[in-house]
Amino acid sequence: MQTVNIKNLNGQGITIAAVIHFPAGFEQGGKYPAVVVTHPGGGVKEQTAGLYAKKLAENGLVAIAFDASYQGESTGEPRQLENPYVRTEDISAVVDYLTTLPYVDVERIGAMGICAGAGYTANAAINDRRIKAVGTVSAVNIGQMFRNGWENTIRDADAIPVLELGSKARTSDAGKAELATFPLAPMRKEDAPNKELEEAWEYYHTPRCEHPNAPGFMTTRSLNQIITYDAYNKAEAFLTQPLQIVAGSVAGSKWMSDDLFNRAASKDKSFHVVEGANHMSMYDVTKYVDEAVSVLVPFFQRTLK
Repeated sequence: MQTVNIKNLNGQGITIAAVIHFPAGFEQGGKYPAVVVTHPGGGVKEQTAGLYAKKLAENGLVAIAFDASYQGESTGEPRQLENPYVRTEDISAVVDYLTTLPYVDVERIGAMGICAGAGYTANAAINDRRIKAVGTVSAVNIGQMFRNGWENTIRDADAIPVLELGSKARTSDAGKAELATFPLAPMRKEDAPNKELEEAWEYYHTPRCEHPNAPGFMTTRSLNQIITYDAYNKAEAFLTQPLQIVAGSVAGSKWMSDDLFNRAASKDKSFHVVEGANHMSMYDVTKYVDEAVSVLVPFFQRTLK
């Protein structure tokens, strides 16, 4: 492993904190395929993104997990901004960095993400042709989730009050040092609307995987960018790279993986369903993560050869 700081050329003077995971027998003089691993909304590189990066490296791939701008150990103010357009551009900023490394084959760069990180990865691939292959785990299109609910039970138009909330937060934030915040996962066990999202609280707020840099909330003003965002925008035309989707059979979020699979223009696309897994269990439950890795590794080895 190597800790690195990446100058983000997308503006705002932000530096992205990242960890590179190397395969066994790594040689500086070699040329390796590399995979960018993007963390969920509210997460950091030390959690599930780092776990997947480590496992990819154990199987011969260079893998880099990073903290989003304004989050974790990356710089940027205000803290915990979750602007999906910035999150998408962060992935391309990490690709920028990979192209400067002599041991990375610039024609063999892939990307994967977990939860909202998977949606951002799909969006980055739509925009950035340097990403040659795309993997997703428990994919969430964060705009869809906030518009339509965890299980797609809310109409777009019914999300207008959430836009109002974000707009009001921008007004109340003006001139204040401490900005309004909004949970990305339940902040308390009793706030969880169902068992699956209770597991989200457990993941982020108990010893299961809590981390001091992952508070589990975002700035409320972020809602104004999120509600109208579509991570799969123009996937029908421009998401042509090979695509491997992984989702749990009992995940409430599975409909967003289904949507990505249906909309992607990729001729080479596959959907692997992990039986018995829900959304959160794909983050860190060993048997489910190992099954996902057993699909993703050969996918990246084949498409980045």
